Amino acid sequence: MARLIKSHKGHLTTRNDVFFSLCKSIIGQQISVAAASSIFLRFNKVCKKKIKPSIVSKLSTNKIKACGLSKQKAKGIKCLANDILSKKFDPKKIKKMHDEEAIEYLSQLKQIGRWSAEMILMFTFNRPNIWPILDLGLQKAISKNYKKKYLAPRSFVEKLHKKFSPMCTIAVWYLWRSIDNDPIQY
Repeated sequence: MARLIKSHKGHLTTRNDVFFSLCKSIIGQQISVAAASSIFLRFNKVCKKKIKPSIVSKLSTNKIKACGLSKQKAKGIKCLANDILSKKFDPKKIKKMHDEEAIEYLSQLKQIGRWSAEMILMFTFNRPNIWPILDLGLQKAISKNYKKKYLAPRSFVEKLHKKFSPMCTIAVWYLWRSIDNDPIQY
């Protein structure tokens, strides 16, 4: 880890905008970074560079979908905007929750599963001890940095989790940087 820290300057930054980050997370699910960036730029343009629940709730699902999103993702983003406006989902509650409780709360949202919830906790709430064990990028980075021919076995990944706890988020960030030098931000 010391080698990674020395070779990758910078630090994890937060956007501190839950809605923006959740939208970005939904857009980026199961597609390439390049495709997600392109779709996000179109979505940002449709929102007139103001990705806020009040603006998104006024857009039709078809208009959101026209940015390049699947119907499910478009519905998920629209539903998220409406849930925030109606107070069905209150992002402020997350600050008072433990990590697992926050993951469960976020996972109740349409289009948000464990991985997306973990990304939100890492990049929006700066939670220090998130270890997204199912993240393929993390698995690849572990294989690369710990000289594994294939993806590391789950037992090895869990040992690393214990080793880096309670600062897993920082370890994950540097491991990701080892396979993609551009810092990630949601």
